[in-house]
Amino acid sequence: MSGAAAGAADDLAIDIVRHPTARRIRLVIDPASGAVRLVLPRRAALKPALAWAQGKADWIRGQRAALPQAVPFAPGTMLPVADTPLTIAWTPGSRRRVERDGATLSLSGPAETVPRRVEAWLRAQALAVLSADTAVYAARAGVTVSKVAIGDPRGRWGSCAQDGAIRYSWRLILAPGWVRRATAAHEVAHRVHMDHSPAFHAVVARLYAGDPDGQHPDAARAWLRAHGAALHWYGRSSGS
Repeated sequence: MSGAAAGAADDLAIDIVRHPTARRIRLVIDPASGAVRLVLPRRAALKPALAWAQGKADWIRGQRAALPQAVPFAPGTMLPVADTPLTIAWTPGSRRRVERDGATLSLSGPAETVPRRVEAWLRAQALAVLSADTAVYAARAGVTVSKVAIGDPRGRWGSCAQDGAIRYSWRLILAPGWVRRATAAHEVAHRVHMDHSPAFHAVVARLYAGDPDGQHPDAARAWLRAHGAALHWYGRSSGS
């Protein structure tokens, strides 16, 4: 069960989360969104817990200040798309199509629709590139993948269903290529083992062997733990 309560100021709104297995009161800052969550045991008294959390306003602001910076999809912004830096360039006109021109991501049309159209373009690129990555590893593993799709989950970078469908975060297109490819190898390996056993990790290592960047799959997981939250700040304005 969850709810929301106002903090000392509007920017310190606190989400109330009662967790069935929580043993103590915790204040958590979501690194992907900056949301503040007060996690409570199921029977903990709300009023004193909320007062305690509101007294942590300085700590909350300090934690938020250390979060990744927002990177809006706006003219002049540079985006690392599949290891290639592309700069958004908007000019007045009626052309709505987003086009890649060398190191430029070019578009015109209504200025207020630039963020939406850039994100749609990135999602399309992510689907195409991750579909190709998946096909490479599926062929190496000798397995089939029924469908490749993309979404924008907060808690995971990929998932593989029992029916053979694999779904990825579109934001992987903004990660280093070796991280994206290791994630694809990880999900394809689930077509062999639907667990995280030593046998599964051996399959991942075999599929990923020979990657041009020479990284180990564990390095990709470490990169995502260290830097993955920053990918969720692409497309956000500095005031959001």
